[in-house]
This record gives sequence, structure tokens and C-alpha cells, in this order.
Amino acid sequence: MAPEAPVVGNQFMAPCSVDLTIVPKMMTISACTFVVMDANDNIVFKVGKFMSPLAPRILLDAAATPIVSFHKKSMSLHSTRKVYRGDSKDSRDLLFTVKKSLFNTTLNVFLASNTKKEHCDFKIRGNWSEKSCTIYSGTSSNVIAQMHRRHRLGRTALGNDQFVVTVFPHVDYAFIITLIVILEEISEQGQMIGRAAG
Repeated sequence: MAPEAPVVGNQFMAPCSVDLTIVPKMMTISACTFVVMDANDNIVFKVGKFMSPLAPRILLDAAATPIVSFHKKSMSLHSTRKVYRGDSKDSRDLLFTVKKSLFNTTLNVFLASNTKKEHCDFKIRGNWSEKSCTIYSGTSSNVIAQMHRRHRLGRTALGNDQFVVTVFPHVDYAFIITLIVILEEISEQGQMIGRAAG
């Protein structure tokens, strides 16, 4: 498969597949909701949230430097998220937009350069509750990353509800992790709406 162009940065691309383990809901004083580790259990990313109900979530590196922030668009039928570089919300720093399809569970991703949005640049299909999803390039069948649940002994301190994202070679893994977190956020939002309606 031809290399994908980086979405967040070249430093987040590798010539081989990368397996990243995501440990959800690590609630700490810093309001970290996810920790992402490599195959050697080194922390690669943290996902945090500013201390405000309307604040965006933010992807941080291991040194707590903001990489991207994702903002929920209010009053959106498509559960839209806009993702910006660092902790910016300047239109010049917009990287991509994620929209949920009205008719199924697919999430469509549009890069900032795709202003017409006639076709998506990436799409996500899967089930968050099953911790299973696949990310495709554009409207093609080319898979660039997959997520699946993993139960492993020896990480009880971090929690057992872990899952692994396999990012294919030459694919921006910071971008992929951001998409996975947005999938979780939109799924949680849908469940809350469903409970409220019931």
C-alpha cells in the first residue's frame, strides 16, 4: 500500500506496523481519560480534558505537550468534531473534521483541504462497545488501521478493559488515535441520548 500523507506530523509515522495499547478512563488529578502505550509499555500519548463541561478533549504526548484538540460542534445532526493542531481553535490550524453518518454508524473524515466535502478522505466503521473498528482510506477498501479488544494479565493496576490499535505502515498514528477517541466520544454521546429517551 502506498504511504499515506501525514495528517498530524511525519514524526508519528513508522515504516512498519505499530501496535498501540489504549487503557481507558485513567482518571487522575490531571483529568486524563486515556493512556496510550507502545509495545514496551512506554506511554506515547495521553488523552485529557480541560476542566470545564464544554471544554474540548486534547491529545498530549508523553511530556504533556498538546498535539491536537477536538471540539464538539453544538447543535449538529452529524455529531461533528473539528480537530485543530495543538490547543488552538484558529481556522488556520484546522486539521480535519469528523462527521457521523445519519443512516449508519460510519464516521466520515474530511481533511481541512477538502473544502467541498463531496467525498470523505477517511472513514471509520465499527462498534465501540465491542472495542472493534476498522479505518479506511477514502471511500476505498484500503485498511489503514484496526482496533480490537485485548485482555492481558499483569496490567491490573491500569485496568483490564484495554484494547489495541494496529496502525499500518506509513500511517500517522497520532491521527488514528484521535479518530479512535472521537469514536468513543460519539458512541458515549449516543448512549447517553438513548438512556435519556428511555
